[in-house]
Amino acid sequence: MFDLTDKAALVTGAGSGIGRAIAQRFAKAGARVHVGDLNQEAGSETVKLITDAGGQAEFVLLDVADEAAVVAASAKIGALDILVNNAGIGHVGTILQTESADMDRLYRVNVLGVFMVTKAFIGGMIERRRGSIINIASIGGIVGVRDRFAYVTTKFAVVGITKQLALDHSAEGVRCNCICPGRVETPFVQARIKEYPDPEKAYREMSATQLIGRMGQPEEIAAAAHYLASDDAALVTGASLMADGGWSVGK
Repeated sequence: MFDLTDKAALVTGAGSGIGRAIAQRFAKAGARVHVGDLNQEAGSETVKLITDAGGQAEFVLLDVADEAAVVAASAKIGALDILVNNAGIGHVGTILQTESADMDRLYRVNVLGVFMVTKAFIGGMIERRRGSIINIASIGGIVGVRDRFAYVTTKFAVVGITKQLALDHSAEGVRCNCICPGRVETPFVQARIKEYPDPEKAYREMSATQLIGRMGQPEEIAAAAHYLASDDAALVTGASLMADGGWSVGK
């Protein structure tokens, strides 16, 4: 089930958290995984975890906000069967607490990065009339999230990109879907929690945001990506898969 044997995949931002979990899951299912990340040490660690487990992986130094770097990476990697646009960054604040530089920084990574990486690889998918593109959006791409003006703005854009790609290219054999996680206990989130005056209270409050009473785990998002990447999801395109522990139900 959900066999990815001999499929070539690129996961951006695969040095940690959700991206690392997706890369590991894909490799376990038989894919040849290109681990894209800005951090060579973290990306190489992901590769080692995969190869030590018997999987196939290689590291690709990739800044999704740098068009030249994206073009160079696409030339090195070649044709893909699966593309996961996972790399993303955040910013805390209302519009009054958000500077134009903050908006530009998030736009370049979260929106322009998805655009440039997808454009670099979708042509090969169209030529071969097969491919699965998975964008990691957010609950913040479906509903508003307090004090996350820039982040929510960019994640709504990612959901829009997903729908437009599906509309334009599904008939050419390329499916495009996105996953909208809620709170996920990644290293980034764990580090943020430690910055609060009362980390234990912050952890409980973040967990309570979701109906299931806990945060998600990176491996749970990876499971959703695994399905969307596989041929078992052949009927699924243009979808926004909510993996939010029920957060959006009450919004």
